[in-house]
Amino acid sequence: MSLIIDGLSWLLLMCGAFLGISGAVGTVRFPDFYTRVHASSVADTLCAALIILGLILQAGFSLVSVKLIFILAFLWYTSPAASHAMVRAAHFMNVKPYLLNKGKPPSKP
Repeated sequence: MSLIIDGLSWLLLMCGAFLGISGAVGTVRFPDFYTRVHASSVADTLCAALIILGLILQAGFSLVSVKLIFILAFLWYTSPAASHAMVRAAHFMNVKPYLLNKGKPPSKP
């Protein structure tokens, strides 16, 4: 049974690491601010969930797993709210998406 839990835990940890790396690549490669924030926020939320679930399986039923659940709940509430706040601020600052920029690449600051 321990081998199955360890295997499932490592699978979750590796999937979370893959999503974290793909979110970082998307943040670097996408053309404008809105798609970059989308890539990082979606990957960040799911990446954190998978990694913390893998750590909970490694910790077993203990105080550590309860703390990890609280950290996961905190990340699930704050990460989308922070992404929404950044996109809303960019919208109020009139940052235009790439598709509405008439085919021109976004200007570099």
